[in-house]
Amino acid sequence: MNFVEELRWRGMLHDIMPGTEELLSKGMASGYIGFDPTADSLHVGHLTQIMTLIHFQRAGHKPYALVGGATGMVGDPSGKSQERNLLSEDVLQHNLQSVKVQLEKFLDFNTGANSAQMVNNYDWFKNFTFLDFIRDVGKHLTVNYMMAKDSVKKRLAGDTGMSFTEFTYQLVQGYDFYYLWKHNNCVLQMGGSDQWGNIVTGTELIRRKDQGEAYALTTQLIKKADGTKFGKTESGAVWLDAKRTSPYQFYQFWLNTTDLDAKAYIRIFTLFELDAIEAMEAEQDAAPHTRVLQKALAKDITIRVHGEDGFEKAVKSTEFLFGNTGIEFLNELSNDEVTALFSGVPNYTIDAKELAAGLNAADLLAGKTAIFSSKGEAKKMIQGGGVSINRNKIATAEDMFTITNLINNKYLVAQKGKKNYFLIIVE
Repeated sequence: MNFVEELRWRGMLHDIMPGTEELLSKGMASGYIGFDPTADSLHVGHLTQIMTLIHFQRAGHKPYALVGGATGMVGDPSGKSQERNLLSEDVLQHNLQSVKVQLEKFLDFNTGANSAQMVNNYDWFKNFTFLDFIRDVGKHLTVNYMMAKDSVKKRLAGDTGMSFTEFTYQLVQGYDFYYLWKHNNCVLQMGGSDQWGNIVTGTELIRRKDQGEAYALTTQLIKKADGTKFGKTESGAVWLDAKRTSPYQFYQFWLNTTDLDAKAYIRIFTLFELDAIEAMEAEQDAAPHTRVLQKALAKDITIRVHGEDGFEKAVKSTEFLFGNTGIEFLNELSNDEVTALFSGVPNYTIDAKELAAGLNAADLLAGKTAIFSSKGEAKKMIQGGGVSINRNKIATAEDMFTITNLINNKYLVAQKGKKNYFLIIVE
């Protein structure tokens, strides 16, 4: 398998330094990608880089995943309009461990010579004094060179300016490359196209400091066909951690992809070969309503992130929430299973004594819960026929509900329209 050609036909390749492809054709090489540990989970925006490392390993090369325990304390200015908050060491260590667990789902850390390896740049920066750094690293790159980078120029041209901390980020990332080149024989750094400036700073440092050769490769920044940002929803980022984004929400994110985006995403985010993808595309072009691409994409990536159990839970949830399955389906589930089914749905808890006395629809939906921001808003949507409880439309805002309406003696399921669900837990 030719790594660069694989990225090329999948539409992932953006920039590549001359000589990189020739280097990789000579045998196993080591390369790395850095991951920012500013949260305790990766999100779908990281998946392009994860897939890049997967392809790198499948091509027989040795992938390194660098988690920036040190650089996370600084903050990369690339693509940012203002400086990010700096994190404490304790928070960073928690985030690092969480990210490692997620990466182990994708990369093989036990294959022998080309086993994946995880490194933390805090390990080599923690005892690196400021004076040593400016003497051993800073002297090799001029301010003119650093000022020429787009990430620097854009920030200096803006209103917020740029702190010295952020200005030195490219030196810190450049030293990461130098350290891994020197100690781990990493000859290639990869990343998103916005990282090109930081990556080539590393190759330049290696050349100037030790007259060594190192290479760079970047992938396309993924956007939707309409130009909007990939990986964002109304509720925010789509995370790989089930506690942040449930398997159901994760599955729905991919299932709701447009036909045009699905053709790009199935190349980028799955390991399907070209002939299989083209066969699915032909099937979908002949019958777009089948959504073959979206279903294959959602299934493949949900299993990869959440396992078979997570995928099955997502499918069953989808069938209930969007299909014709009646509310009685919930009576077949345990309380834990009901909670799991609605894990990605807003939920509210009310006192059983209050419901036993009876609550009208307006009080239930806008008083005891915040499903509506006001009773007036609730009444207006009820009058329009857009509100249901337990799959039964509410006729008026005065309709009464008591414990006799509960599912499993504990739940009420409210709907605004067809797709917006809310779980009311009665205790």
